[in-house]
Formats: sequence, C-alpha cells, structure tokens
Amino acid sequence: MSPSFDDKKPIFLQIKELIEDQIVNDQLKEHEQIPSTTQLVQFYKINHLTIAKGINLLVDAGILYKKRGVGMFVAEKAKEILLTQRKERFLDEYVLPMMREAAKLGIAEGEMNLLITKAKEGIQNEP
Repeated sequence: MSPSFDDKKPIFLQIKELIEDQIVNDQLKEHEQIPSTTQLVQFYKINHLTIAKGINLLVDAGILYKKRGVGMFVAEKAKEILLTQRKERFLDEYVLPMMREAAKLGIAEGEMNLLITKAKEGIQNEP
C-alpha cells in the first residue's frame, strides 16, 4: 500500500524526504542502492518526472550518487549530513520559537527543563 501524500507540499519534496528518512533511520546505508525510479513509480503510483525531481535534489545535495547504468546509491556520510541539517532546522523551527515564547511567558530555565522532562515522559508512555 502506497502512502498518501500531503497536499500542502509538492510530492517531489515528499519523495525526497521519504528517502532521507530511510537514510536517517538506517533503512538505507552508505553505498547501498536505493530502489530504481521505475520501482518507486510503481510503488507510489506517481509520475516518473516527479520521482526523478526528488531524487535529483538528493544527488545535487551529495546525499545520493549515480553509477551510470547501475542506479542510485547512498553517498558516504549521507546520514551525518542529513542529521546535521535536521538539527539546524530543528533549532530554527522549534527550539528558538519555543525559547522566545518561554521568555514572553516568563518561564525560567529550571521550569523549562521540568516541562521538557514532563513532555519526554509523556512520549515514552505513548503506545
């Protein structure tokens, strides 16, 4: 069963992110071949050019590399690159806005740590 795509984001970006997730989650490892464009088209039931556009973004970013006539492979250090990028994005998109809001609300560092611990415990107790 193919996943459903979010209407709010271009599908080629979602394909890119799905492959990135597989690398970050160790489903795809360094120098391992990714599924072919044809396989991805058949699985996701979307246009070949859409798949190619997502994959080419990863090639341009140095996350994947091409072996002519063989296919696409995960580049060396791809996981580290992706983790670094995601940590920077996490800081910008989540931590900084959270800290700004905490400052507005007068939440001290100790109280913030307690809130984070409480949230972490809630996540651990989820099914």
